[in-house]
Amino acid sequence: MGKWSPFQITRRGLLWGGVSAAGGSVICASGSSLAQSDHSGHASAPTADPTAAADHSAAHGAMITVGDVDDARNGFDPTKLLTDWDAGVVSTLADGRTLRTFEVEAVDKEIEIAPGIMYPAWTYNGRVPGPSLRATEGERLRIVFKNSGSHPHSMHFHGIHAARMDGVPGAGLIGPGEEFVYEFDARPFGCHLYHCHALPLKRHIQKGMYGLFVIDPDPEKHPEQADIARSRLLGTPENAEWQEFAMVMNGFDTNFDNENEVYAVNTVAHAYMKRPIRVVRDRPVRIYLVNVVEFDPINSFHLHANFFDYFDQGTTLTPTLKTVDLITQCQAQRGIIEFSFKDHEPGLYMFHPHQSEFTELGWSGMFDVVEALA
Repeated sequence: MGKWSPFQITRRGLLWGGVSAAGGSVICASGSSLAQSDHSGHASAPTADPTAAADHSAAHGAMITVGDVDDARNGFDPTKLLTDWDAGVVSTLADGRTLRTFEVEAVDKEIEIAPGIMYPAWTYNGRVPGPSLRATEGERLRIVFKNSGSHPHSMHFHGIHAARMDGVPGAGLIGPGEEFVYEFDARPFGCHLYHCHALPLKRHIQKGMYGLFVIDPDPEKHPEQADIARSRLLGTPENAEWQEFAMVMNGFDTNFDNENEVYAVNTVAHAYMKRPIRVVRDRPVRIYLVNVVEFDPINSFHLHANFFDYFDQGTTLTPTLKTVDLITQCQAQRGIIEFSFKDHEPGLYMFHPHQSEFTELGWSGMFDVVEALA
């Protein structure tokens, strides 16, 4: 396990390199370039120019962490989190309906959120964010939740369900060593999330107890837009044409002063600056985006040199915003972003929030647009 820095870590101290003695800093550029998985899970070749990411990061003053986080020690890799969908175990009910079962366990675990910066997290299945659960509209969902942590926990799903399945005190909140089964129908389709609803709520969310919860539309229920629905339905040929990524915007209060010192997408600061997300130029991109940053009222997503369509909450098959390059989200707000680089030349294209301090403290990345995956 990592050792805590003997210095008080503040967001301003981080911004100006105050944690270099702890093994990490956020003021210098790093140019590592590791293998990137494609949509199917196959590893692609590293970025052609291993210095390109470092050079491009100068657009924000080269404010980037030095060194690398130990993914093996963490037990999760931010690159793999992008495409690691948990589809559960499928079976058939007596009435012929599909039952999809998930198993989730709350575990206390120290994780590394930036090089040399350890954080005592509360996790779902040992990772932050928790598993990206994915189901299809109309299925029966069963989530077997076991609390192996040191505090009472729950799973509150943003969706439609009975009060007794709400994951709040008296309805699915359980103590250490206990188990609870949440069961409800998958509706409405869209980009949702789940999180712990134990008190104090801000601490349980801040400590890492949240995850993405996606319900794909059933094309048979939307005949007028069946082609669009099939493109979102995991496992269909239409969906395989898309490059889909799960992105959870989060932050970490390392000294428990109700301010975040580190910001990220999928937990590790600047992970996608050092290892840009490889996408094929001619294939469309779909991002399932959710904001769970505590202590800051607004987060945002800005895409450089391109525009996108946005589906707020993901509950429609037509965009709620068209041709925009920035959207804002309060905590728990989420949506689907769709765009393409087909009219662009290959290269590195940045994405980040338009809160500059968030960018400099870890929340920024790049798409590495290529003609084809090696």
